[in-house]
Amino acid sequence: MDGDGKEIVIRLRGVVTRIGDRLIHDHLDLDVHRGEIMAVVGGSGSGKSVLLRSIVGLMRPNGGSIEVLGRDVLGLDEEGMRALQMRWGVLFQDGALFSSQSVAENVQVPLREYTSMSQELMNEIAAMKLSMVGLGEDAATKHPSELSGGMRKRASLARALVLDPEIVFLDEPTSGLDPIGAANFDQLVRDLQKSLNLTVFMVTHDLDTLRATADRIAVLVNGRLKVGTIESLRNDRDPWIQEYFSGPRGRAALA
Repeated sequence: MDGDGKEIVIRLRGVVTRIGDRLIHDHLDLDVHRGEIMAVVGGSGSGKSVLLRSIVGLMRPNGGSIEVLGRDVLGLDEEGMRALQMRWGVLFQDGALFSSQSVAENVQVPLREYTSMSQELMNEIAAMKLSMVGLGEDAATKHPSELSGGMRKRASLARALVLDPEIVFLDEPTSGLDPIGAANFDQLVRDLQKSLNLTVFMVTHDLDTLRATADRIAVLVNGRLKVGTIESLRNDRDPWIQEYFSGPRGRAALA
């Protein structure tokens, strides 16, 4: 718990990441509370996706500590990491769907990886999760190449939700979508977060998504994090933050 009595489900302390000779993360501290949507923004190459991948154990920082749901991600053995992975879901930027499998089979991948349930039960769960994200029975038998970009994002989200996770990680969830599709996806994320009491950790560059979904925002700038709301960050004196939130696109999105 933090000083306000809120449960912390992701805790970063002093995280340092270097790629080659370049310092990407310079002693990052961050607390993410249960039930909130935390959005991470920053310029190209600032290390947003690297941070997400470090939290879910796909990359290892050079220093610091990362705790998720009270477990030390950097200190877990393989068995402990598998147990923790069952408590979160991840939607990668490109969806990461397997082209040779049907949509239903893609959604079932974590069930095959982490459970021993019957095929019949997996079919029922996949159908339920696809319905939850707004995809009908006709989508289940199609392959990813037969779906629109928005439908592929929804299928990927269904897979991220298939193990009933406590936390969902979203990497650029609206990239490549037209404005209507992006707005619909934003609303879906917000609705699911409320109905399922999810904690959402989202990497994005989309100001409309921030306005529609985020409870708090962490800005990665010059290797450090600044955390606040849209209103508080618009008053920050950092030049990049000022341009992002108060430049022409920022004013249009937040009008």
